[in-house]
Formats: sequence, C-alpha cells, structure tokens
Amino acid sequence: MKTVKISLNSIDKVKSFVNEITKFDYDFDLVSGRYVIDAKSIMGIFSLDLSKSIDLNIHATDGALDDILTVLKPYLVD
Repeated sequence: MKTVKISLNSIDKVKSFVNEITKFDYDFDLVSGRYVIDAKSIMGIFSLDLSKSIDLNIHATDGALDDILTVLKPYLVD
C-alpha cells in the first residue's frame, strides 16, 4: 500500500479523478480525518471536506504503482 496526498478542490477535478482511477482494478481509499471513503465513489467523495488535501491509500502491486502515480500527477499535493 502507498499513501499520497491529493487535492480535489473542484467538481471537474472530482469527476476526472474518479474516471481515471476506475480504469484500474485496484482498491483506492480516501482518508480525511476519521472518515475512509471508497475513492471510486463520487457520492462518497462529496461527503468529505474538499477544501483540504486528502490522503489517498493505493492498494496496488509495486509494478502498477508507477502507472497509477503517473495518472494521478495532476491531483498530487507536494
């Protein structure tokens, strides 16, 4: 598992984020405070405070992480 910080501060970003990660057959969890949401759920994402950065837990094999992180680059927080 790898954890990265992402920002989903607009509706368009949320929609494009979900469209990108649903292409992968791995589990993705968004963690904000004590809430853990399936990152492939648009409704779940909108229940979070999107004004702050969110932790994304990626449950993928090491070989797939590079491809996933490349796709997630526009959403990553430094």
